[in-house]
Amino acid sequence: MIIVDTSVWIEFFRGHAPYFDHMGRLFESREVLALPWIFGELLQGARNNSEINILKRTFESLPKPELALAERAWILAGAESFRGKWHSKGVGLIDAAICVVAHDLGLKVWTLDKELESILKFKRLLYVV
Repeated sequence: MIIVDTSVWIEFFRGHAPYFDHMGRLFESREVLALPWIFGELLQGARNNSEINILKRTFESLPKPELALAERAWILAGAESFRGKWHSKGVGLIDAAICVVAHDLGLKVWTLDKELESILKFKRLLYVV
């Protein structure tokens, strides 16, 4: 199972290769873990109600982490970000929370965000296609 970052979701929903095809395979094998804050970012950027409905349906169809982990991730992300000085490296709290959940669950993260990618490489959490 992997966590797909907002940047990759955007490319997928635009139908861009290779993201669209690879995500299709991940969906079929139920290998994508949905994080609510990633879908919150996607919903924030939606252009119309049709896109909102697609995003909501997609989110509902995917596996999600336990609620306790999702809630705890914010506190752990703040502490981990402080220790690693991630904020000064361009990694915000949402990306820090993604790292925390990936680490706690032993998952990889697929992202196109260079700042997040640098942290994930260091932590050995980067998913490479």
